[in-house]
This record gives sequence, C-alpha cells and structure tokens, in this order.
Amino acid sequence: MKRGMLMMAAAILALAVALGLPGSGESGEIQRKLTEESTIEQVIKRGVLRVGMSTFVPWAMTDKTGRLIGFEIDVATRLAKELGVKVEFVPTKWAGIIPALLTGKFDVIIGGMGILPQRNLKVNFTIPYDYSGVGIVAHKQMAAGFSRLEDFNKPEVVVTARLGSTAAMAVEKFLPKAQKRLFDDESQVIQELANGKVHALLAGIPLPTELALSQPDKFFLPVAGTITREPIGFALRKGDVDTLNVFDNWIRVVEAEGWLAERKHYWFDTQEWKSLLK
Repeated sequence: MKRGMLMMAAAILALAVALGLPGSGESGEIQRKLTEESTIEQVIKRGVLRVGMSTFVPWAMTDKTGRLIGFEIDVATRLAKELGVKVEFVPTKWAGIIPALLTGKFDVIIGGMGILPQRNLKVNFTIPYDYSGVGIVAHKQMAAGFSRLEDFNKPEVVVTARLGSTAAMAVEKFLPKAQKRLFDDESQVIQELANGKVHALLAGIPLPTELALSQPDKFFLPVAGTITREPIGFALRKGDVDTLNVFDNWIRVVEAEGWLAERKHYWFDTQEWKSLLK
C-alpha cells in the first residue's frame, strides 16, 4: 500500500518536471510575491486604508463641522483601527465608483453597495455585513390617490433615483413604463421630489421613510416596507484572496459580538444623530 502511494507521488513529481511546472522553491517564491502584492499588505505598509464611498443618509454624510459621519463611516473607521492603520475616505460619484476602485484610486468600497451578479463580474465582494432594500416615497400632490406600486408604472408618471444604484435597477424592473430622471447625487434626487418635478423617488432604506416622517405634509409612503431585499458587502479588486479573507473574518467577528447590529440600530432606528447635521 505504502509502496503504491510512493510510486504515485513519484509519478506526479516526474509529470510536473516534464511539464515545466514550478517546484516547491518556485511555488514558495510565487506565494511570497502574491502575498506582498495583496491590497492588505500594501495597506499595512502604507499605514492607510483608502476607502471609496459616496454620501447618502444615514450611511455617510457630513456633520456641522464638515466631518464625515454615518454607518459606513463607523464601519470603515473601526476596520482601519483594528488593522492598525489610519483611514482615508475618498468621496466618489456613485456611477463611477467601481471604475475608480479598479484603477487603484482607493483600496476598497465600503458604501452600502448591494451584492449583484453584474457587479460581481467586475469586483469581488465580501460576505454581507448588512442587508438593505429599496423603498418608494411619493409627492403628495403629484401622486395623490396612488396606493400601489402599479400606480407608478404608467407613461405619464415620472420617477427619480440615483444613477448606478440598485434603486435605479428597481425602477427599470418594476416601473418600466414610467419616465425616469436619474442623477449622480442623492441631494439632486431629493430636490427633484421636493420641487414636485417627479411623482416619486426610489432609494435604499431608510431615506424614503426619513423623508415621509420629516415632511408629512409634502411626502408619503404609497407602499409599506421595501420592494427589494439586498445583501450589502465590501467591494475589492479581483484576484486578492488574502484581503478578502481578512475582511470576511473581520465582518464575522464584529457581527458575532453584536457591534454591527448596535451601529445599524443607532443610525437607522433612532434620531439621536440628527442634531449633528447642519
């Protein structure tokens, strides 16, 4: 039995040599080089984790002093601290955030990005650290009498969403007949609804609810809850298993200790942070 196994091992080694495959020494050198070139190793050497993000409430926003705050800001800040490095936020237009990652403008996207097959073809995603969904908020005058999602799926209806977002995808899927007005910035999307130029706005939670609660005389929720459910992950460049492993396990640790749920509750279920905004 042992003799047979030794003969098989010898045969495999001989085949590897014949095919010109790397030996153990060469394999070790390749492994060392891949490790050194990984994003996580570069971050440690640089001493800075560069995070691509886009501002939208309450994921990431600017407070009265100009400082970035929000759920994603908390997540990225703690991640960097536990890696022993500083964090550098790189605000980026949402429509161009994946191309910016691929060209090396930052190390990772931590910005409420839904894990989608189309995106996964371009980037790798960590395990989910959160779940979100798209909701709809409507203008009381423009959408008077609307009470179902189907009411908005008409050629005469105009809806808005953020360009390149899952909300924009939901518009295409659920409201194909409606007219679409898509913008890069969330503030522009909100302004369109506030000015009565569109019937409704589609966005990730909790923005629709926030708008309806803050201005009940102007906005309302025609559909309760969300119309989609989306896993949210960090996005990073492909071919980097070491960085993916570090991020995945960090998410598992902070999720297990309840920290992610605690921060999610603070930013999404309370109004305690409202006084920090302008």
